[in-house]
Amino acid sequence: MINIISLSIGLSASFVIGMMVYYDFTFDKFHEDGDRIYRLVTDIEDAQGIDYNSGITATLRLATNTSITGIEQSAFFYKWWVGKVKADSSDQIFMDPEKIILTDQAYFELFEYKWIAGSKNDILNRPNEVVLTAKRAKEYFPTLLPEDIIGKNIIYNETITAQVKGIVADFDERTDIVFNEFVSLETARQTEDADQIFTDDWGMTSSASQLFIKLQENTSVGSIQSQLDQLAIAHKDEYSEQFGQTRHFKMQPLSDIHLNADYGVYDYTELQSSKEVLIALAVIALFLLLLGSINFINLNTAQATQRAKEIGVRKTLGSSRKQLFFQFLTETFLITGVAAVVSIGLSIWMLDVFDEYIPRGLNASIMLQPQIILFIVLTFMVVAFLSGIYPSLVLSQLKPVKVLKGDTFLSNKNSETRKVLTVFQFTIAQVFIIATLLVGKQIHFMMNKDLGFQTDAIAYVQTPWTDDQFASRQVLETSIQSIPSISQISLGGMPPASQNMATRSAVYKTGKEEIIKDIQVLNGDTNYLEIYKIPLLAGRTIRNDTIEEYVINETAMHAFGFKNPEDAIDKYIEFSGKEKLVVGVMGDFNQRSLKSEIVPLAFTGDTSRKRRTKFTYAHITLARHTTSWQETLALVKQKFNKVYPGETFQATFVDESIARFYVEEQRISTLLNWATGLAILISCLGLLGLVIHSTERRTKEIGIRKVLGATVLQINNLLCREFLVLVLVAFVIATPIAYYALDLWLTDFAYKTDVSLWIFLAAGISMIIIAMLIMSFKTITTAMKNPVDSLKTE
Repeated sequence: MINIISLSIGLSASFVIGMMVYYDFTFDKFHEDGDRIYRLVTDIEDAQGIDYNSGITATLRLATNTSITGIEQSAFFYKWWVGKVKADSSDQIFMDPEKIILTDQAYFELFEYKWIAGSKNDILNRPNEVVLTAKRAKEYFPTLLPEDIIGKNIIYNETITAQVKGIVADFDERTDIVFNEFVSLETARQTEDADQIFTDDWGMTSSASQLFIKLQENTSVGSIQSQLDQLAIAHKDEYSEQFGQTRHFKMQPLSDIHLNADYGVYDYTELQSSKEVLIALAVIALFLLLLGSINFINLNTAQATQRAKEIGVRKTLGSSRKQLFFQFLTETFLITGVAAVVSIGLSIWMLDVFDEYIPRGLNASIMLQPQIILFIVLTFMVVAFLSGIYPSLVLSQLKPVKVLKGDTFLSNKNSETRKVLTVFQFTIAQVFIIATLLVGKQIHFMMNKDLGFQTDAIAYVQTPWTDDQFASRQVLETSIQSIPSISQISLGGMPPASQNMATRSAVYKTGKEEIIKDIQVLNGDTNYLEIYKIPLLAGRTIRNDTIEEYVINETAMHAFGFKNPEDAIDKYIEFSGKEKLVVGVMGDFNQRSLKSEIVPLAFTGDTSRKRRTKFTYAHITLARHTTSWQETLALVKQKFNKVYPGETFQATFVDESIARFYVEEQRISTLLNWATGLAILISCLGLLGLVIHSTERRTKEIGIRKVLGATVLQINNLLCREFLVLVLVAFVIATPIAYYALDLWLTDFAYKTDVSLWIFLAAGISMIIIAMLIMSFKTITTAMKNPVDSLKTE
């Protein structure tokens, strides 16, 4: 049972993680000539590091056709954000539909779709045309057949009408090319995005502008990359020259998109997988398998004393060592086979238990795919062979003459091997325990660290992006202020800590030199700093919402060479060649997760209100005496719906949004908890098995010691001492390994907890206590037996 439980845990972990690895590494493998398809991306490098952008400057789409040789096809598309969509044959309005792109016929020449209605010939080359996937067509026209949808109209943002020209089948294999709606690129001339798409400005890089290329056969990646490098140099703009930026156009293989978090994927609702996490999971599965196999090896070699007479008799009756070897190996395969069957059931259960950590499209049906079946069979064969080979060799080499004389004591070499394997087991378990404690400590540190601004009892409400005017926001602000349980309200951009914050290059001229720094810009009204309790170190906040004054943070103050906050007041910094007055210096706060350092920041008002307001969020403080915050938010929603009828209401608490920074760390913590629990379980099961064999072999010795006056506690200490030494040796080995690995992990964080001594001591002491409890369960039971019965033992 110990062998079956240990092996089934290791095998089930391997099966599940193997399925995850297979699932994530098989995205977009079905495209014809997919190995020749690349996405062009942009790396912008400056003194502060590299900024990875999945997009390009739109002008590059023309250059790939005219200035670069070796490209067979190229396809440009623009990720189009649409607020409202309505089919002209229905009254239903679809708010904020996702996965819409502006593109042309080249897209369907590069990516092969199955056409249900219409044809890819001469498609999307004229304004006001659209192609839908079958899924999107069913949403817009639920009662119509695909061929009847052709010719119907779809209205975007109440102003742009496009006629359906084709219906394509959704990809039925795993893909990151997830778009459902394809509007002709020429239609973009009727949108606000026209200046970004039909521009000749090489300095404008947008993540919405996407470009894929397909290389000609036998064309080297290096030759295309060299031409892209020359283009980047030839079109280096003045802005980049001034601020010391270097731009690189890079080629990202189609197969790299799914696992490369630097550039991201197109489905933002999915938490992107990463190679590093998958590798870490594979290592955990490997260790769990090793622990199970070690249990099998240890217990089977320890069991040799009980099977010695059987082996001696079999050899006396003519069995060869080869026959005995294969007998014991066959027994191993049978036990591993039972464990494999159990582990398949466990794997299906684990897919449900870890549903939130497993990709949405991964389910038990993947186990029926030939590749996964082959993986399961190969894993079973390898584990069974590795687990059985050493015990089979040990058991089959026993000498029948010595065995039948009663000399069944295995060599010291085999005993030492068991000790080494046991130390290895507990080393892994101790590393997992230490890692679990430290990761938990770091997460607690991140969730509770003072970020430099108020986060409690503050929520922010997103207003519709399609409305670019300030007036409706002002009406909403006045309306919300009338709610008694709202103590403060402010209009502004994103919260102080967010994933999205505009960055501009700023210049401070001292008279002798120019100091150039990238600086983030945060927008808000005169109440913004007050609602978030961001302290002013000197000066004042902005005078009103529209005057272009700036409050810089302490980091920006030092970056521009000021020693004291007062020194920065009434100085001018330049944005795009225009001088802006600094009226205040505020305290530093963390603008993103604690993985990032605090960077230079400037706070200002609604500086572009005439063109488009930057006050896209209403920030509200909920009164602490309120009995129910949900009731308050329900009232806010009512006010919102009056101002923006038909729009989606979305309110988020600031502390919840900050917690989202650490989703990956929370996942790692949960997985580590499980891995630690399973490692301890397997190791302790193996320890229990060894203790059982040890006490059974020493039953007569225990009886003699009791007759001579030994107490139960003395006997328990005697039997446990050897194994406790192994646990202590494992702790000594595990400590530097865990310290090195965790210190390496913590380098990802700009702000981190201390690697405290108590973590290692707690891990070691807890492992010793667990081991003592496990061992004492058997040793005390044996020590309490009547010595008369013990002395009758053979």
